[in-house]
Amino acid sequence: MTLRLPRRAALALLALPGIARAQSARPIRLLVGFAPGGAADTVARLIAPRLGEHLGASIVVENRAGASGTIAASAVAQAAPDGTTLLFTTLSHATNPFLLSGLPFDYATAFAPISQVVLWPQLLAVKNGFPTRNIGEFLAHARANPVSYGTPGNATAQHLVAEMLRMRTGARLEHIPYRGGADAARDLAAGVLDAAFMTTSTALPLLQSGRVQMLAVCTPERLPSYPETPTIAESGVPGFALSDWCAMFAPAGTPDAAIRRIHAGIAFALAQPEVARRLDDLSSPPLGSSPDAFAAFLREEGPRLGEVIRSAGIRVS
Repeated sequence: MTLRLPRRAALALLALPGIARAQSARPIRLLVGFAPGGAADTVARLIAPRLGEHLGASIVVENRAGASGTIAASAVAQAAPDGTTLLFTTLSHATNPFLLSGLPFDYATAFAPISQVVLWPQLLAVKNGFPTRNIGEFLAHARANPVSYGTPGNATAQHLVAEMLRMRTGARLEHIPYRGGADAARDLAAGVLDAAFMTTSTALPLLQSGRVQMLAVCTPERLPSYPETPTIAESGVPGFALSDWCAMFAPAGTPDAAIRRIHAGIAFALAQPEVARRLDDLSSPPLGSSPDAFAAFLREEGPRLGEVIRSAGIRVS
């Protein structure tokens, strides 16, 4: 028996593959919760072309800066869970639930983790002429004398790591918040500050020009780029570590297949030589963790940082 379809139905069936391709190639909006030119924006725009290449779609990076990243987060939380609207954010995603109230979404349930994309290691540097040569001497000095230190602002990763060190060691660290890491770095180089906690990318120009002295890194292990610089953990504060990072999320309810496909695209982007070279220039080691590994990390990191915020009485204005 021969099945005959009406001409309109037959044409519709022939068009289905094209429709599927068009739908899969819809532009993907990557919302960055911070200003253009910042660290998160730089990484997002670096990986976007290669991520889009892998997914077969154009990636449109949109900056929705403000309110510690919550403006962008709110937009993504309310977006359709179809893989076409994604969030690119930082460690603030883990700390905001402990700092902010009255948000129109719940950080714990509104997002699906995709990947922790890049790490931003932190370090402790002091001004030239400061009377300590290593982290041990620094802590001994800071227990006996007040030491001013600068950060990019309240509740930033740099502020949290300093408060962790203060609470673990009894160091008399006096916080001076700035409106950005570059401003704190400038005043450290000028000798206005005694010390500063900075990301390696912010510190790099100062270290290369000899305008500040690096005492220790805040990572679990020594950094390949600074193999002679000890960690704080190996210098008498066991287990001490905290780095900033950037990561990608989708709205909760996004199909697992879409999450896995986007993660594969991130891994593809990070593996490209030009991306790897640029990240190396920025002192930003690539991670590309799996969705499951990133979710497990967040389950531990959020409460850990929340306890620091609570114990130190950290507030945001």
